[in-house]
Amino acid sequence: MDELRYPIGLFAHEGEISREQLQEWMADIESTPSRLREAVAGLSDEQLDTPYRPGGWTLRQVVHHVADSHMNSYTRFKLALTEEEPTIRPYYEERWAELSDGKSAPVELSLTLLDALHSRWMIVLQDMEHEQFARAFVHPESGKTIRLDWNVGNYAWHGNHHIAHITSLRARRGW
Repeated sequence: MDELRYPIGLFAHEGEISREQLQEWMADIESTPSRLREAVAGLSDEQLDTPYRPGGWTLRQVVHHVADSHMNSYTRFKLALTEEEPTIRPYYEERWAELSDGKSAPVELSLTLLDALHSRWMIVLQDMEHEQFARAFVHPESGKTIRLDWNVGNYAWHGNHHIAHITSLRARRGW
């Protein structure tokens, strides 16, 4: 079941983050919208409404979740760049996924949103000085201080993780 839930494993990075690593992660973030669009291309509504694993979200909910999550992350980046270690506001992603837009809206809405969102996010990321990646925010649930460089990696992983949910289900089902 873990391989269905975490098809590319969990995100983990220890130690310093090099400029090269940041560039690789930023390239993943930049390409997430097009790769997600490609992952769902040609799927019917019935296929989009199929859970990627038993008890998991549907592919439609996954697409909408990526948009919801990445909007929150973009906001957290901007907060961390404009405030001193702000405490961010968490959200109940599982509850958001159950709202009508997450359960039934056309995936094109979130795909279009991600195109624009990631374009803006990349403008910010590419303009940041290397020292700015050491800026951070505080997550109130864990109490951890999260640096922006680490969060770039986390969101590169996040996009890849959810794209793999879709592509692995397609492979298992022969879609």
